[in-house]
Amino acid sequence: MLILYINIYIDININLPCATFCQPSLIAMKPRVLQLNPILIPAINEQLAARYEVHKHFELKDPEGWLREHGASIQAVTTGGHTGISRAMLEQLPNLKVVAVNGVGTDAVDLAYCRGRGLPVTATLGALTEDVADLAIGLLIAACRNICAGDRFVRAGLWEKNPSPSAIPLARRFSGMRVGIVGMGRVGRAVAQRAAAFGCPISYTDLRAMDDVPHRFVADLVDLARESDALVLCAAADKAEGIVNAAVLDALGPRGFLVNVARGRLVNEADLTEALVAGRIAGAGLDVFVDEPRVPQALREHEQVTLQAHRASATWETRTAMAQMVLDSVDQALAGQRPTLSLTT
Repeated sequence: MLILYINIYIDININLPCATFCQPSLIAMKPRVLQLNPILIPAINEQLAARYEVHKHFELKDPEGWLREHGASIQAVTTGGHTGISRAMLEQLPNLKVVAVNGVGTDAVDLAYCRGRGLPVTATLGALTEDVADLAIGLLIAACRNICAGDRFVRAGLWEKNPSPSAIPLARRFSGMRVGIVGMGRVGRAVAQRAAAFGCPISYTDLRAMDDVPHRFVADLVDLARESDALVLCAAADKAEGIVNAAVLDALGPRGFLVNVARGRLVNEADLTEALVAGRIAGAGLDVFVDEPRVPQALREHEQVTLQAHRASATWETRTAMAQMVLDSVDQALAGQRPTLSLTT
């Protein structure tokens, strides 16, 4: 009698026969999300896990085999700007509805292919601007004032052994330096605003002159370097490679500094190393490199180089904002909407 009552209750109140009601295929399943890079904000990870079935590609023992078996079930991918996603992987995800990049770089994503599929690709544009600009100025001041070399001098106990003021070479004043900016986008403008507060005359180069900035446009990069005391790289660099070469560095000159918070491949690292060793430029502040995380030994050893491990956006504030933008993009795409941050519309 109990079994009969349960069947009648299901039939009347749910309007599904028991055999249909009990089929696993009709039980609601969470959409599957493939994560190619970690998201470092616990609260965002918790929200992702609550809404979706998240699979961390970087933790899979056999990622290729897993993709062959489960690729058709993946509806969203989250990734980083450096990692992106290969076309070969995209082709294994036929039901993908969004690629959400946790960063601003999309050069590691085949945007043309995604457009052809009508596949939204989003990025966290705008979230990184302030922190990247802060670090650019920090690297420039550190390089000019030998802050890291001075820190090592004190930590090693060398100040006690060499208390003479001449034990540490004199540094270069940052205030009032002529700053040349390569790429007058969001970050370039934020760097210009900060440098201007230090009394620095600003010039820039880009694909074209900008009507809405007060700074002087210089069409040729060599000319910009020649007219600058510091060259700050802020360009998106989706296609550019090795544009800062020996000619640019020689134009920058033996009292000039190079700062790169954009993309490592903008700089010919062999030319940069030679210029530093030969004293053809005064120093450099670098957050990005051609073959990360591998940094040339000569750059690591040079006292006039300040190094960071691609950390320009690495603050709680910015990484939280970026992660929220990624989550929003996934939510919108899986709700059948075009993500507001899509770059492939």
